[in-house]
Amino acid sequence: MRMRTILPGCVFLWAMLQRGSSQLVELPDSVSNCCEGDILILLDSSGSVANYEFSRMLGFTAELLEPFSLGRGHVRVGLLQVGTKPALEFGLDVHNEQRSLQKALLGITQLQGSTNTEAALQVAKRLLADTRVPKILLWLTDGVELGNVDEPIAQLKAQGVSVLIVSSVHGDFHVLQRVVSPPLESHLYSVDIDNIDIITEPMREAIIRIIRAERLRAIRVTSHSAVLQWRPVLSTRSGYYELWYSASGNTRAEGRRILPGESSTVELAELRPETTYSAFLRPESNKRLFNTLTVSFTTLPGILSPAVVSVHDSGPRQTRVSWGPLQPALVQRYTVEYGAIPSGAVHTVIVESRQNSTVLTDLEPGTEYLVTVSAVYKNGKERAMSVKACTQEAATLPALADLQLTSATHDEVQVEWKAQQQGLRGFWLNFEKRGTYDSYSTYLPPSSHSTQLINVAPSSRVCVSPIYGSGRGEGICCSTEK
Repeated sequence: MRMRTILPGCVFLWAMLQRGSSQLVELPDSVSNCCEGDILILLDSSGSVANYEFSRMLGFTAELLEPFSLGRGHVRVGLLQVGTKPALEFGLDVHNEQRSLQKALLGITQLQGSTNTEAALQVAKRLLADTRVPKILLWLTDGVELGNVDEPIAQLKAQGVSVLIVSSVHGDFHVLQRVVSPPLESHLYSVDIDNIDIITEPMREAIIRIIRAERLRAIRVTSHSAVLQWRPVLSTRSGYYELWYSASGNTRAEGRRILPGESSTVELAELRPETTYSAFLRPESNKRLFNTLTVSFTTLPGILSPAVVSVHDSGPRQTRVSWGPLQPALVQRYTVEYGAIPSGAVHTVIVESRQNSTVLTDLEPGTEYLVTVSAVYKNGKERAMSVKACTQEAATLPALADLQLTSATHDEVQVEWKAQQQGLRGFWLNFEKRGTYDSYSTYLPPSSHSTQLINVAPSSRVCVSPIYGSGRGEGICCSTEK
């Protein structure tokens, strides 16, 4: 068997397969009728995917989905291709039986073009919005040129979508590890395309864990609250739900609720930060006996970002500002505002929720700035913290060492100069043109030490200045002959 894992901690398929069936999910007697949920296949169809690789991905998808019953009340499947522009091959309500789904999967034509994953995820967000059943985004990719996917993936997760990923080995696993829904060991697979069949069963089991019809799960967990969601099995007339919950280790229930039979969600409030809770939901009915559903979840830290702001790596014209802790599940974006003290103009930088630092540029040397970092939370609230930052004094830049002009003809001039080479980025040359007497400027590379000018006006001033990484050094000017 030939397969690889690119990064430590991504997925070790061989180790997982060796653990034996005792640790895998217990499948129901009939897989076909086990589940209810929406599965949207996000298929990389760009030019970076070879035709053979694309065909293998389609075959894997067909085999993976074959046992499930399709349609509303069961499993709905859609497929969205990723290319230069996203292409919806078929929506969630198109296929209600396996024969048509299998035919559609094996007849898909590759798009080619670039990998515009960000645009495809925006379409996926619309397709998976406003459904009460569990939702899965199954992303099949080679991981090449993924683009800015963190924010749209975060928005999908906020809608309750579980993100599962299969990558054909040579992708950017730093990004894939960051955006996949936990646990990584069963939701992120890196596999040689020739051996993709070996992950069919583990991936199917991971999907069943998410969309199995009878289950309780925690969504939108914050530091003080959590929303529980389940598939309704009762109605107003057929019974009610009994819910109780407590922190781990506490044998007595901290909260108990009676919920109407048509309920499918409930919010638990006034929870403690960074605490693991267990919740139990028992459907009560005089018509049949239901199993008690359970779920465990851990609330987020109580410290709200930004709790600390610092500045470092300051230079004459820039400085880096950092903050923490990162809370992408709560924060929509960060706003960094900065201005010179006491009355400088205020500038603003918008930073995404998964980024905890940014570089402020175009600052004045030897100047004190007030920097304010504000977190804009998804619930509309804001939290801000300020810090003072001082830029370094500007260093004295080496001047041009020598400049000589030699007249070649009445309007041609040979220009030669000398300059210190260390840190040199080039030269800036300025003179007046004959006939117009307009100033003419041009840039010359650092390897230049001479140039010939034509159409030079009589008695024109020719100026040459050295350019360094931190600014322009002092130049020299000479006048041409009359």
